[in-house]
Amino acid sequence: MPQNAQPSFAECIQDTKHSAVHLEMRDDYGDNERFAAWRRGKRIDWDDRASWWRGFHDQIAGAVARGVSIRRVRIVSEPVSEYIRWEHHITRANIIAGEQVRWVPRGLASDLLLPCNDFWLFDDQLARIHHFAGNGSLVSDEFASEPDILKTFAVSFEAAWERGISHEEYTV
Repeated sequence: MPQNAQPSFAECIQDTKHSAVHLEMRDDYGDNERFAAWRRGKRIDWDDRASWWRGFHDQIAGAVARGVSIRRVRIVSEPVSEYIRWEHHITRANIIAGEQVRWVPRGLASDLLLPCNDFWLFDDQLARIHHFAGNGSLVSDEFASEPDILKTFAVSFEAAWERGISHEEYTV
């Protein structure tokens, strides 16, 4: 990899040995074709795995098969946005791939100190920090390995995780 190149998600998860956690805090991540199709009434045929399984799911399933724990927490406003209703629907794919997912209504997170950006944290050694535009589109990713940042992210994730409602129990 060139010296200034940032690792892809696939490279990050492939190098992960123990755990990967993802904190999401936006109510909208912009438009995409799958979301647009859902808004038009198209629903996933869960029996047709080829229609919804993506490379991302392969990466998650491969990591889980290696013994990596993968957890995701989504902080959401209630009532939830249309985007979050769609995201809740498609989260079944994450669960099938091996992720553990919890939801935290924003009202239960008021006293938590959370970073202002979504992030992935790999083995508590590398953070991939997402920067979004106001419309929800991804602008850039930043990587951090400074111990203070990693500790802040780990502590904030665990606090949110403890408040979380399992995907199976959270209804939108």
